[in-house]
Amino acid sequence: MVAEHEQPLHPPGGLFPTVWAYVRRAPGTYLWLLALLFTTFLMHHINPAFTDDFLRRRSTNLHQLAIDPVRVLAASTLWLDGGSWFGYFVLYNLFQVPAERWLGTLRWFLVIALAHVGATYISEGALYWGIQHGRAPHSAVNTLDVGVSYALAGAQAVLVYRIAPPWRYGYLAGLLLWYGSALVSGRTFTDVGHFTAALLGLACYPLTRGRGGPWDPATLHPLAWLRAQRSRHRRNRRAGHERRHGR
Repeated sequence: MVAEHEQPLHPPGGLFPTVWAYVRRAPGTYLWLLALLFTTFLMHHINPAFTDDFLRRRSTNLHQLAIDPVRVLAASTLWLDGGSWFGYFVLYNLFQVPAERWLGTLRWFLVIALAHVGATYISEGALYWGIQHGRAPHSAVNTLDVGVSYALAGAQAVLVYRIAPPWRYGYLAGLLLWYGSALVSGRTFTDVGHFTAALLGLACYPLTRGRGGPWDPATLHPLAWLRAQRSRHRRNRRAGHERRHGR
């Protein structure tokens, strides 16, 4: 126990409490980022000759989904298939963090789980159809399919309901154009998965009810949140001082 006269290592209103206040409002996202940081580090220390087989056994391909679907659906979200960890750190702070803070951790998890699982089965179903009709080789049942992009697309889509009109419609159009153009030009099973994940995120509107009014980008100020956090810490420090002195 710290005596009352001792000063904390990081006084209220400092950088550490401000960052911690931000992180703890999206615990699921930051724990996920921490897990991805660990697995990314691990991948860089695995024998390259072993890497492909290692990831394939954690892939949501047709073969693994038929053998152990629950395990691979969970395991595939812990590995990055291309792209740097820092790039996903930026994307998660732009989309996953706001989604979790707005919806709450449970509802946010339901959104990304639905997007990940639903898009995986629909995209792999499209691949299976392609194999059955000679559009893809039979070896595609073992294709490598890991990563977090379906869950990210679902989070990006559900944020449509967080943004106030008319900004909402521009964001929605940009989202559909981004994933729709990739589907039209690429026409791979992963393109099907990304577009499907975005549609599933949009279908999660019922989970957004009662989660506060829409955010208007016109009110955005770069320092508004920081000032609000510092003001809150000052109020807490003043209240603690008054309690200690019996006021």
